[in-house]
Amino acid sequence: MTLNVTGHLRKLKVAHDKPVRYELRLNDDGYPLNPLIGKTVSLTHTGNIHCIHCGRKTSKSYAQGYCFNCMRSLPECDICIVKPEQCHYDEGTCRDAAWGDEHCMQPHYVYLANSSGIKVGITRAPQIPTRWIDQGASYALPIFRVATRYQSGLLEQVIKAHVGDKTNWRKMLSNDVPEADLERRRDEIFAACADEIAVLRDRFGPDAIVSLPGEEVMYIEYPVLEYPRKVSALNFDKTPCIEGTLMGIKGQYLILSTGVLNIRKFAGYEIEFRA
Repeated sequence: MTLNVTGHLRKLKVAHDKPVRYELRLNDDGYPLNPLIGKTVSLTHTGNIHCIHCGRKTSKSYAQGYCFNCMRSLPECDICIVKPEQCHYDEGTCRDAAWGDEHCMQPHYVYLANSSGIKVGITRAPQIPTRWIDQGASYALPIFRVATRYQSGLLEQVIKAHVGDKTNWRKMLSNDVPEADLERRRDEIFAACADEIAVLRDRFGPDAIVSLPGEEVMYIEYPVLEYPRKVSALNFDKTPCIEGTLMGIKGQYLILSTGVLNIRKFAGYEIEFRA
């Protein structure tokens, strides 16, 4: 398989399989990456960056691929995307109410995952298991279903008093993942957070926040030949030409013999890809 293609990076496309199937996306085209594992690949930044929303040329990428104006105006770049407990849809100040109806005023799941240790997170139903794969989770478990993104954010804040919400990306990429019993931790959270959860149910109604005691853990296998002993991040802004043997893929990272490259971070960068 020989490739020599140019286009603007988008986040890696994933499909849950054993192992996960990945595609490199340049503009609207996709190129299977799994067959290239063990092969030499190169990615060269041409120097051009274009906003993934409006296409405007920009000297700097914001919020994983947007120009400054889009970052300041689009609903998907608002603060409530990373802090859903700050959702202001009900105040009538959503940047785009139609977008909010489609993405935020929809059922969400609160879950536990193990990427580098147990963490709590939230996602919409259609994003399961894509969200977990993008985070490099080894396994994950839905523990609540809620009616809106705002409610999932409030519930996540309650659970964060007992479980962290961050992934140590270096541990994740070195496969330094301690074993964890997500079902046992779920039951502990149900007990420890019972009073706070009751308050939220009184506020939004019993059907708005539903416990999920019977869900099964989903396990995720990644296509990796060898994990790095030392994790070194690669950066197109410092090294325009990145080359090495593709040792594997996990999360949104290419694991190369020369370091690891976060593809999602460089969305909108024009890249020449050779394999």
